[in-house]
Amino acid sequence: MPLRKLSYLTLLVLALVSALSVYYVAQLRFNYNFNDFYPAGDPDLDYYEQYSKRFGNDNDYVLIGLEAPAGGTVFNAPFLARVDSFTRFVQRQRYVEQVTSPTTLTNPIVEGLGVFNIPYLHLDEPARLPADSAIIYQTPGLVGNLFATNGRAVTVILQTAPDLKKPPGDSLMTSLTTKLTQLGFAPSDYHIAGKLVAQSVFVDRLQREMILFMSLSVLLVTGLLWFTFRTWWGVVLPLVVVLGAILWGLGLMSACGVSIDLMTALLPVIMFTVGMSDTIHFITRYVTELGYGATKNDALRTTIRESGFGSGLSALTTSIGFFTLMTSSIRPIHNFGLFTGISVLLAFVLTFTLLPALLLLLRKPQLRVPRQHGHDWDGVLGRLFRWVLVRRRLVFGLGGLLIAGSIALAMQVRINSALLDDLSEGDPVRQDFGFFERHFAGVRPFELDLKPANGGTIYDLAVLRQIERVETYLRQEVGLNFVASPVTIIKSVRKALNGGDVAEYRLPESEAELRRIVAKVRLFRKKQEFRSLVQPDAREGRLTGRMPDVGSIRADAANARLRTFLTQNIDASILQTRLTGSANLIDKNNQNLTRDMIVGMSIDVVMVTLIVLALFRSLRMTAVVLVPNLVPIIVVAGVMGLAGVSMKVSTSIIFTIAFGIAVDDTIHFISKLKLTLLKEPTLFLAVRRTYLMAGKAVIVTSLILVGGFSTLLFSSFDGTFYVGLLIGLTLLFGVIAELTLLPLLILYFYKHKPREIRQPVAALGAN
Repeated sequence: MPLRKLSYLTLLVLALVSALSVYYVAQLRFNYNFNDFYPAGDPDLDYYEQYSKRFGNDNDYVLIGLEAPAGGTVFNAPFLARVDSFTRFVQRQRYVEQVTSPTTLTNPIVEGLGVFNIPYLHLDEPARLPADSAIIYQTPGLVGNLFATNGRAVTVILQTAPDLKKPPGDSLMTSLTTKLTQLGFAPSDYHIAGKLVAQSVFVDRLQREMILFMSLSVLLVTGLLWFTFRTWWGVVLPLVVVLGAILWGLGLMSACGVSIDLMTALLPVIMFTVGMSDTIHFITRYVTELGYGATKNDALRTTIRESGFGSGLSALTTSIGFFTLMTSSIRPIHNFGLFTGISVLLAFVLTFTLLPALLLLLRKPQLRVPRQHGHDWDGVLGRLFRWVLVRRRLVFGLGGLLIAGSIALAMQVRINSALLDDLSEGDPVRQDFGFFERHFAGVRPFELDLKPANGGTIYDLAVLRQIERVETYLRQEVGLNFVASPVTIIKSVRKALNGGDVAEYRLPESEAELRRIVAKVRLFRKKQEFRSLVQPDAREGRLTGRMPDVGSIRADAANARLRTFLTQNIDASILQTRLTGSANLIDKNNQNLTRDMIVGMSIDVVMVTLIVLALFRSLRMTAVVLVPNLVPIIVVAGVMGLAGVSMKVSTSIIFTIAFGIAVDDTIHFISKLKLTLLKEPTLFLAVRRTYLMAGKAVIVTSLILVGGFSTLLFSSFDGTFYVGLLIGLTLLFGVIAELTLLPLLILYFYKHKPREIRQPVAALGAN
C-alpha cells in the first residue's frame, strides 16, 4: 500500500478512536470522596464499614459556628433568636437527619412515669439568660461542644444523610449560607466545617485549576517548541499528538467509571509535559536528518528506525514509574498511576503513527538555515562536553559532597499529615476549621468500639467503670475535648432522676441503683444521641469524640500510648475495645507510605536494570545508568529535609514518578549510544557523537518537563504545589546529572586514557 494511502487510513482510524474518546470524556465528572482515601483491602477498613452500619459514619456531620456581635456574649436575646430561627430552618432541610443546637437543647428531668425537658436557654425570658449561662458552664459536655469556652460563639451541629455526594451537598450548603445571610450573619460571623465543605471546595478548585494548569502548560510548551524548531508544524504537530493522548487517556478513564479527583486531576498536565518527550526526540531526529540532506521519506525511515527503539524503552520505563503507584492501597493514587501509565503508552503509539502520517502528508519543510554538517547546537554541546571532561574531578567531587549532604538532610524527613493537609495555612476553609480547633472541641473525629466480655452488657456497672476510666484518660492524655459514650447515658439519666442537679451527673454507687437507672433508659430511647451510643441489645457500645487535628505523628504517638493504657489498665475479661473511625484509617495510610514508596522505587530500579542488561549485557553499564538517576532523587529528598516538607499521601508519589520520567532521557542516550558504537571506532568517539545527537533533545524535553510541572506551583493545594516543585527540581537536577555524570561514568567505567579525553574537540573530527 502506498505510504500516502496508509497515512490517510491511519488518520481515519485514529479519528474514529478520538471521536469515541470525546463521547466518554463528555461524561467525565469531578469528585472528591473522602472515603476513597481509606486504605483499600485493610482489615481495619472492613471493620469500620461494619461499625458504621451500626452506629453511623463519624464523618457525616457539619459544624456551623456562629459568633456573637462584637463586644458581647452568646447569651444575648436577639442573637439567640437568630440562632433559633436558623436551627428551625435547618431542621426542615432535606438530607439533614439530626440537628443539635444550643437553642433546642434541654435538661431532662424524670418525675413519676414521665420526662420533662427543661430548656437550657429560656429564649422568651431574657432576664433568665445570665442564670442559664451559669448552669450551662457547670454542665459537662456543653462547653467546648456547643458553647465556646470564651462564651463568644455557639455551634449548631448537623448530622447529614450518609455519604452525601457533591450535588445535594452543594445544594444544602447553599441553603445554609443563604439563610445565614438573610438572618444578618456576615461571612466573618459564621464558620462552617465538615466533609461537605471540603468536598465542595476541593471539587470546585479542581475544575478551576485543571483549566489553569492546562492553559499555562499550553502557553509554556508552545513557546519552548517555537524556540526549538521555529516552524509552525514543529509546534502544532506535537500539540496534536499529546492532546490526542490526553483525550484517549481521559476517555478510557471515563469508560472505566473513574471520576476526576485530587490525584487524577494531575493526569492532563503531567501528560502534556511527559508526553512531549517522544515527539521532541522524534522531530529533533527528523530535522537532523533533513539537515544532513536526506529526503523526507528517508528522514522518516531513519527517525523511526533509530528513535523507535529508544522511545519505546523510555515510554516503557516512564509508564512503569506510574504503574508502580498501583501498589498503593489508596484508590485515587492507584487510579492515577494506572491511567497515567496507560496514557504514556498511548502517547508513544500516537508519536509513531499519527506524527509520521502527518509529516508524510505535509510538504518537505524548508529549514531556516540549510546546512550540510551537523546542526546549530553542535558548538554549544561540544564545548559543554569538553568542559565536563576537563573538570571531571570537580564534577565528581561536588557530586559526592552533594550526595553526602543530601543523605544527612533526608534523614530529617518525617511522615506526617493532617486532615486538611492539602490546604495552605491562609486558606479560608482551613481557617474556618481552625476556628473550631481554637474555640471548640476540634474537627478530628475519634471512635472506640466497646464490647462487654463474657456475655455481659454495656450497662453492667463494672463495664461502665472501665469505660469511665478510658474517658478520663482520653480527656487528660489524648486531648479529647468532647467525649460521649454509654457512660454519658447513665450519668445523664441519673441526673434527670435527681431533678437535673449537675452534682448528680455521675455513675451510681451500687448495682441496685444502676438497675433503677437502666429501667428508665427506655424513656430516652427516642433521643438520637442515645441511640447512636448503644446497640438496642446493649451488647455493644460506642465511645465517640472530637479533638484538634494534631497531625499524624502526634496522633500515632497518642494512639500507641492509648493501646498501652488499654492493655495495662483495662480488664479484658470485663471490657474489650478496638480503635476505629475515619481518622484512624487516614492515619493508617502513613504506615503504608514508606512501604509503597520502597516497593515502587524497587520495581523501577529492577525494570531499568533489566533493560540496560538486555541492551549492553553489562553490570557496569547498569551502574552507569542508575547513578545519574538516583542522585537527583537523593538530592530532592535532602531538599525536603532542609525545607521541613513532610512525607504524606501527596508527596509520597514524587520519587517513583520522578525516577520513571528522569530515566527517560538516559534510555534515549544509551539506546543512541548502542547504535553509534556500530559506527565509531572507539567508545570515546561514540559517547561524544551521542552527546551531540541527544543533547539538544535532552535539554529541550527537560525544560518542557520542568516548565510543565512548574505550572503546579500555582495550585492552592499544598500537595499539588509540592508535587510540581519537587518533581521539577528532580528533573532539573536530573538533566544536570545527565549532561555531566553520565558521560563521565561511561568513560570512567571503561577506563579510557586521560590523553584521549583531553584531546581538543576539533581534533576528533565531525561526524
